[in-house]
Amino acid sequence: MSEPSRTSEVPPRRFLFVVPPLVGHVNPTLGVAAELTARGHQVAWAGMPEVVQRLTGQGATVYRCAGPVLGEGGADRPPDVRGPAALKFLWERFLVPLAEAMAPGVAKAIGEFRPDVVIADQQTVAGGLVAERLGVRWATSATTSAEFTGALDGMPKIDAWLDGLMAEVRGRIGDPKGTADPRFSPDLVLAFTTEELAGRPARAGDRIHYVGPSIAERPATADFPWAWLDPARPAVLVTLGTANTDAGARFLTECLEAVRARAGRFQTVIVDPDGVLARATPDVRNIPVTLDVRNTPATPDDKDVLVCRYVPQLTLLKRVNAVVCHAGHNTVCETLWHGVPLVVAPIRDDQPVVAAQVVDAGAGIRVRFGRVRAAALGEALDAVLDEPRYRAAAERVSASFRTAGGATAAATHLERLATASAVTHVERPATGTAATHTTANPGGER
Repeated sequence: MSEPSRTSEVPPRRFLFVVPPLVGHVNPTLGVAAELTARGHQVAWAGMPEVVQRLTGQGATVYRCAGPVLGEGGADRPPDVRGPAALKFLWERFLVPLAEAMAPGVAKAIGEFRPDVVIADQQTVAGGLVAERLGVRWATSATTSAEFTGALDGMPKIDAWLDGLMAEVRGRIGDPKGTADPRFSPDLVLAFTTEELAGRPARAGDRIHYVGPSIAERPATADFPWAWLDPARPAVLVTLGTANTDAGARFLTECLEAVRARAGRFQTVIVDPDGVLARATPDVRNIPVTLDVRNTPATPDDKDVLVCRYVPQLTLLKRVNAVVCHAGHNTVCETLWHGVPLVVAPIRDDQPVVAAQVVDAGAGIRVRFGRVRAAALGEALDAVLDEPRYRAAAERVSASFRTAGGATAAATHLERLATASAVTHVERPATGTAATHTTANPGGER
């Protein structure tokens, strides 16, 4: 990663990140925030502290916002909901309620922190809508490239439905006279990928800056039995991220059978946060990695399979030779950052688009999540481990990521936007309208 650029050319500014309670959407902001802080700027988040502070550490300033959490209550998607139905569920049952619940907290955060720029996650539309209503410049943090690479071009009815939904949400929490799509800032869209993976943008291309992944060290959330890994043998990581294990019992069981058949050739770490394998496969013992399990097999009959509820993914990616995953954008980009090839099994949402990007780049093989069996999974793993072309392609994408600049480039773009908006800062809103001032709040605390 490029060294942080510490410069006095840009006066200290204030940046507010508005993020959803989704780990993969918060993680890319961490490196950007660290870079901005290193340059002397002040940074805060608006979101759910229970999620954000677990990732940022306890020293971060987080303005509390309300909202549902995906996978709980009304946002609990049935495992078999896929395709357009999953997209409709995501927006109607989670993202729109999230926007409406977060809006008051975002407005309060803007009023108290008085940011020069709001950085709104692409799916946290309260950030863009409230910033627009209060007259604050805002940028989009795009943790997936699916929506601006023409993913919906073949589904005009879905695209039109989403546009109509955005207009309805604007009428409730934004400026009814506003015109900007809250998923695409009119000034700046930061895409944490590159054209080598995502291709050329088909939408909002004039505002998109491909900065590559923002990779930053994270607070330690779990120990890991590093001594269990044999440096003389390849290792494989199997993960479905944090929001998909409800649908993963069958798939993880097939993965377990595939890697058991290859015992002795490589070791495998399977991430199973909800313990679905233990319920589906009686001999599987889920090991919480806070225990000392060094040199202990993950199952009574296995010596080369470790099933953990949580792992330090970024650090582990430095030690593995292949990854099997759901094609979540964050996991894919972190894997390719390390030049590691993939077997991707997309489930829903943007994952089929990201999986296609991996295959088109030559950096992995796609399998069908709902139908693939152990034999085909094993063959795909053999290919990405044994055929050099997959690693070579992954390394090409990795090189493009590192050249793009990551957090350093993203911070520079945000500084430029902050400089352009320096003459208008938002005072604490008392009646839902914005006033202006010419000096920043020197305190910066809640």
